[in-house]
Formats: sequence, C-alpha cells, structure tokens
Amino acid sequence: MRILPCSPLPMLLLLLQPWETQLQFTGPRCRTGPLDLVFVIDSSRSVRPFEFETMRQFLVGLLRGLDLGPNATRVGVIQYSSQVQSVFPLGAFSRREDMERAIRALVPLAQGTMTGLAIQYAMNVAFSVAEGARPPEARVPRVAVIVTDGRPQDRVAEVAAQARARGIEIYAVGVQRADVGSLRAMASPPLDEHVFLVESFDLIQEFGLQFQGRLCAIDHCSFGNHSCQHECVNTLGGPRCHCREGHDLLPDGRSCQVRDLCNGVDHGCEFQCVSEGLTYRCLCPEGRQLQADGKSCNRCREGHVDLVLLVDGSKSVRPQNFELVKRFVNQIVDFLDVSPEGTRIGLVQFSSRVRTEFPLGRYGTAAEVKQAVLAIEYMERGTMTGLALRHMVEHSFSEAQGARPRVLNVPRVGLVFTDGRSQDDISVWAARAKEEGIVMYAVGVGKAVEEELREIASEPAELHVSYSPDFNTMTHLLENLRGSICPEEGISAGTELRSPCECESLVEFQGRTLGALESLTQNHILWGQGRRLKGRGRGSRDTQRLP
Repeated sequence: MRILPCSPLPMLLLLLQPWETQLQFTGPRCRTGPLDLVFVIDSSRSVRPFEFETMRQFLVGLLRGLDLGPNATRVGVIQYSSQVQSVFPLGAFSRREDMERAIRALVPLAQGTMTGLAIQYAMNVAFSVAEGARPPEARVPRVAVIVTDGRPQDRVAEVAAQARARGIEIYAVGVQRADVGSLRAMASPPLDEHVFLVESFDLIQEFGLQFQGRLCAIDHCSFGNHSCQHECVNTLGGPRCHCREGHDLLPDGRSCQVRDLCNGVDHGCEFQCVSEGLTYRCLCPEGRQLQADGKSCNRCREGHVDLVLLVDGSKSVRPQNFELVKRFVNQIVDFLDVSPEGTRIGLVQFSSRVRTEFPLGRYGTAAEVKQAVLAIEYMERGTMTGLALRHMVEHSFSEAQGARPRVLNVPRVGLVFTDGRSQDDISVWAARAKEEGIVMYAVGVGKAVEEELREIASEPAELHVSYSPDFNTMTHLLENLRGSICPEEGISAGTELRSPCECESLVEFQGRTLGALESLTQNHILWGQGRRLKGRGRGSRDTQRLP
C-alpha cells in the first residue's frame, strides 16, 4: 500500500522531531514476546549517502521501541548489493547499545541489487540456529523486513516463496524507485499488510511507526475468548490457534484432530499403516509376517498364478492419477513371487483401443515387471472396456503370449482397473472370460459403475469387487486383492507345476479318494461301515459288494 501523509501539519511536526525519538512510543516499551527479527537492507549504489544515513537512523530509532533480549526479541541485520554481508547475526547482541554501535559503523557496499541473493542468505544463514535463531520447535515467529529502493537484478519470487514456506514472515518496504511487482512477489499474505511503498527515505519512519504498532498489538490470547481448542499464539497478523504435537489444525482455524501419520508421511508400509499417537507401525495380513525392516511382509511363495492386468488409460483418469495407478500396480507386484516358474504377470492398457504393454511371458522378476510398469505411457481417449476383455480372452492368456498350458492347471486371473462407465458392451466378453475359467477381479475408482464392476467380476462379488472413491486413497484395496490373489491365501494355494499323470500324482489321488470314502462310510453315507475299506491298500483285490 502507498503511504502518504494525511495532512501537512502532523507530518511537519513529525519531521521536526529528532530522528532517534520519532519512532518511539510514549509510555513503557512494548513487549512483543519472543521474536526473531532480521532486517535486510539494500545498500546498492542507487542508495545515495544521505539516504543510507536516513535508513541507518531509522533502524536505530526502531530498535529503541523493541523489547530486546535473549528471551524476548532478537535482532539481526544484513546488508546487500551484489553480495551479502552480515552486519550482526541474531545471536550476537542482546543489548541495544551494542546493536546501535554496529549499525552506526555500517559502511554501504555500493554495488548492484541482488535482492534474491539476500533473501536466500536470510533463509539459509541468518535464520539458522547457528546464527542465533531459535529452533523451529520453539515456535518463535521469524520476521524479515526487506528495505529496497530499486528493481532486483535477480529473481525473487521463487526464493521468497521458499522462505515463506519455511515459516518466515516477510515485510517488503519499497522506497522511491522500488518495483511494486517485486515487492508483492516477496511479501507474505495478506499483501495489504505486508507491502509498504513510501515516497522517499525521509518518509520511511511512517513504515516504522506502523510496523512497531503491529509488534505492540493487543494480546488477544489473554482475553480467553479466542476459542482455540489447544493453544492461542499471538503473531504479527493477530492471534492464531496452534495444536499440540501430534495434532493438526482443522479448516475452522480453531479445532484440532489427531494427526494420521500414515497419510502425512511416506511410511513405506507394504500392506497397512496404523497411526499410534506420535508414531505409526506397519501391519501384514493374517498368515504373513512383518520382515526385519519393519515395513515389508514375507512374499507369497507357494503356488503359481498367470495374472493379466487390464488398466484403464482413458482421458478421465488424467496423467497424475495414471501415475498413482502405476504405483498401485507395482504394490500388487510386490506381494507376488514373480518368476517363470512362479507367478507370471502381463499388462494391457485400454482406452478407445487396446495395447499390450507386456505379455505374460516377457519378464521373469518383480524388478523387471515394476520397471516396465513405470515406463508405460498414458494413452488417454475413450473407455472401451468390452474391447479390452475380448483382447484378454482371445490373446492375453494364450500360450503364445506366455500363459502356461491348461493341463498344468495354473490358475488364470484377470484384474480390471477402471474409473468410469464403459463406452461399449461388456456383458458378452465378461461372461466369456469366466466361461474360459479366468477368475476375474474388478477394481473401480471414482466414477466407476458398480453394476459393471459386478458384471466383470467372478462370484461372489463381495470377494472380487473393490472400490475406492479417490485415486489417492486406493491403497487400502491392496488388502482385499492380496488375500484373494496371493497363492498362499487365495485361489491357487498349493498349486504345483507337475503333470497329473505322474506316478506320484496317481498315488496321491488314490490316497485322497480312499480317505474321502472312509469319511463317507463313518458318516453312514456309504453302507458297510468301513468293512470294504478295511485292509485295502496298494494292490488290494478286496471288492466287497454293498448289501
């Protein structure tokens, strides 16, 4: 905002006062509470000697109105031109006299105007604990006041945004030739409270009065009507509610809720993350154990599956969500024992057309599959789910594509991932897939249609249909899929790759059959009460007839 004198007489009286008393309030010095305050002063060649002297006196006068001390306001000063120089850091002085002495000895640099460089120095050095700033966990406000008279010769917007993201509140004060756009790019929001433009260095004390007024604002938290659930903290912009550690502030600005660490950090849990107060732990599904890293679960080792994934690459998915889908697919890969003799994985992407990204027989390790998944390019366009199902039935599970022969009895599993209604008919090929013995799973996200998901999936639908309202939260579906697809727990438990005609297979079949017959006899389902089984073994010729 542009600061102009409201009437000539008050301004004239103000200018007639001694410089070092203009910025002091009458009465006791205001107590702001803990504050880390750094002044970033432009001393480029465009600042004339008498203007720099005015700025020096402005700093001295402003210091005299602050409650300085190690546990109160700490002050640091840096000046910049083409380089940055620390006049004194935050932890150097606690006495006003020492600060004034350092400011009076200040010699301008008189070169260029690298304001972005100065902000970066303030962010990385001046506000560091090593320089005397209090640590972030102390929650002491950090305030930077940038005073400049010209246009920066480097970029300021990005580095200023980084500084604000680190919790530094920035006031931008422009004098005379200062560029308003640059001031707005540097300052914290709201801009009308953090951007000041004065006509000349002679009027800079107007900013000082307003700034000191903000520091000396009423302690609203002391009135007890702030409505903060946990804590009220006074800031330069007014009272703010803060939550205790392990809690997050809700949008109403007052209420707090326990932080769900599982959603706020990259926890790395393979299966499930559970928040527990200020920490979290990883869980594995029943029957699987957490590994030594505390994150991964032991993999499925028994049995084998030929798994084909049909991934919706239509326009409605959007590029950023498609990346989440690829990450989700790789999480499925993580819990499978991928190998030529174990689980084989193929992937087909579909939109208005169908494209085999890689067939069942191409990759023999999980690492190769995951790398191939990450390399998939998003197709966009329509949603032809029926066409994708036809392609899967006719091609993906063929031996030419890497599927194992049916005589080996390896389960065939198809998993369809989609986010919307199909633009073609799915009924014929959804039914055909199940007729071909393919166990079908349907995973829907967002606007996926429940009726279509159920039509695609095998029975019972409760075990073969999964849904998530949002791409960011779909990882919880892994629990259902793991329990169903994982050979240890699901459809292919104990499957072995061997010929059903081998001698051992015949002996095993005979043993199982005899056991079943004996069970039926004991339950009086077959008469003879076990007499016909007694003494029967390999080579037995006992062929008692049923009465």
